[in-house]
Amino acid sequence: MIRSCLPPGAKPPAESDDLFRLHAVLLKAKGEQVSEEDVHDAWSAWMQTIDSSHDGLVPCADLSPETLAADAPYAEAIREAARQAARSRG
Repeated sequence: MIRSCLPPGAKPPAESDDLFRLHAVLLKAKGEQVSEEDVHDAWSAWMQTIDSSHDGLVPCADLSPETLAADAPYAEAIREAARQAARSRG
């Protein structure tokens, strides 16, 4: 559901099923209140299993605005998935 809510230009990383599972946890736990920082934290947890020396594995406060902006489409996709789920529940 979250993938289908991404904007057309978003390009999820290859082999990212586990990352989207973490996004699903954010959907369940935070819903529309999810933040870019939450998404970065989920990405960081996932990236630890892929490449524990990745340059992006830093606290959210240490990210450049451009890097943090890369998390925005994923946060918005989770928020949109939460809105769709709420509508379907009636």
